[in-house]
Amino acid sequence: MMINELSAPGEPGPGSAPAPIRTLIVDDDPAVCRMHARALDKISGFSVVATAASGAEAIERILSEEVDLVLLDIHLPDFSGVEVLHRLRRLSDDPVDVIVVSSANDPITVSQAASARIRDYLVKPFSRTVFEQKLGAYREGRAAPSLPVEPDRLAQEDVNALIQAGLHRERRLPKGLSEPTARLVAAAIPEHSAVSALDVAAACGLSRITARRYLDHLVRSGSLAPEHRYGQRGRPEILYRRP
Repeated sequence: MMINELSAPGEPGPGSAPAPIRTLIVDDDPAVCRMHARALDKISGFSVVATAASGAEAIERILSEEVDLVLLDIHLPDFSGVEVLHRLRRLSDDPVDVIVVSSANDPITVSQAASARIRDYLVKPFSRTVFEQKLGAYREGRAAPSLPVEPDRLAQEDVNALIQAGLHRERRLPKGLSEPTARLVAAAIPEHSAVSALDVAAACGLSRITARRYLDHLVRSGSLAPEHRYGQRGRPEILYRRP
């Protein structure tokens, strides 16, 4: 896979300024990548190390190179940015930061991205001033203000509020569910196929009812998506897959 190399991060010496934030830009539009790279070049503290035009390229770069921050589009040619996020969190122990930069602003997509522990979400189109403010806020560790969320399509301020609620408040499981078991159930879902609650129960050593409770929770949180399989008789079976 070819990834456009832009620059190499420098190592700080004694008494020098802090090392720049090594940034990967993920977007299948070369013009957008160039635009983001030029904008970042004008913001102190950032260094663009590469671009990637697909989800597979992004995962490869993040896992093989030293990257501090990813600017990630949702609409990619092979699989979505949400899938990139969830694969990244499963495959890597390195806490790389991600800021989504996308025109996708529906509540489901934003919630799914937030469940993968992103740092921020910037809705296209936006001005260079907004871009600089977002990246500056990230650099300084500031949080976006909490604002009301509308139910249909989300404006940038609504996305800010949803990300704020999802990332900067403690997430608690429903009563009776445990975090280790939730992680076990989530890990039992294959990457490219859907499975039933019975399949998950067998893989995790749980009862079908218990597995179903965890699966339903993961669906509500946006980590899984349900689908229905219709047989020759009876009610349709609910299957679970990664979004």
